[in-house]
Amino acid sequence: MNEFYQKDIISIKDFNKEKLEKIFTSTDKIIQLNSTDRREICKGKTLGYLFYEPSTRTRLSFESAMASIGGNSLGISDISSSSTQKGESLADTIRIMSIYSDALVLRHPLDGSSRFASEISEKPLVNAGSGTEEHPTQAIQDLFTIKKEKKKIDGLKIGIIGDLKYGRTVYSLLYGLGNYDVDVRLISPESLRIRSDSTYEIKKRLDFTESPHIEDHIDELDVLYVTRIQKERFPDEEEYLKVKGSYVVGLDLLNQMKDDSIILHPLPRIDEITADVDKTKNAKYFEQAEYGKYTRAALLGLILNKNGF
Repeated sequence: MNEFYQKDIISIKDFNKEKLEKIFTSTDKIIQLNSTDRREICKGKTLGYLFYEPSTRTRLSFESAMASIGGNSLGISDISSSSTQKGESLADTIRIMSIYSDALVLRHPLDGSSRFASEISEKPLVNAGSGTEEHPTQAIQDLFTIKKEKKKIDGLKIGIIGDLKYGRTVYSLLYGLGNYDVDVRLISPESLRIRSDSTYEIKKRLDFTESPHIEDHIDELDVLYVTRIQKERFPDEEEYLKVKGSYVVGLDLLNQMKDDSIILHPLPRIDEITADVDKTKNAKYFEQAEYGKYTRAALLGLILNKNGF
């Protein structure tokens, strides 16, 4: 039985370990299939996308994923050239896109937008980022990357560094990690600590410690997950300037890490990881982006095929 068939993907909190492992198994199958067989999975299916926020990696990742399994994509990547400029509501846009598509992907700056859209849409909807809330497919991609590169998730020490207040990838990753036995260190400036309204729920799922000092933890970590400080989410630019460049992961820091540790980043990167780190064996953020294509292909394949693939 395929429990993902025609299901919305709104929050990583809806996934237990068993469901995550099912997606990982399906992703491995996608990777192993030859291109001809892979393109049969969603042959003739259409993915509709609506990006109310700028995106390069996520949108292209979904388009590439859909193409790799034989489907096609259509949608809005630039709101300034769409009917929203004429005043069309999100609800009406969702209804129209549902007519043209077999599944929808939505990125929107408002919290609650994906949940609202899923209630309107007649087709399954995937949250590609809703305000400061969550980015569930990024978390699935991140967890899959950790498992592939470290051969496990349970038992690892994982550091998450940077903007923990506004970074929605952080919240989805923490909720996802709550399904595993991990030791999490949250490293950020005081003003960018994880939001207190989320702390209670996350603490029910996993233990974590908070610190402003990366040097206190760097030699213990198996995984360092780096996030950029998101200028566009700060209500006050002065506050952004105070914390800009708080942490920079360079070779000096890398040399303090375990030999087999890995560095991840949801991208885009600005200046928080230096370019010379890219050439090291520890840098796995470009592989992480590639895994995103495969995990999204697996997820779409499961959503659009009653009996899986």
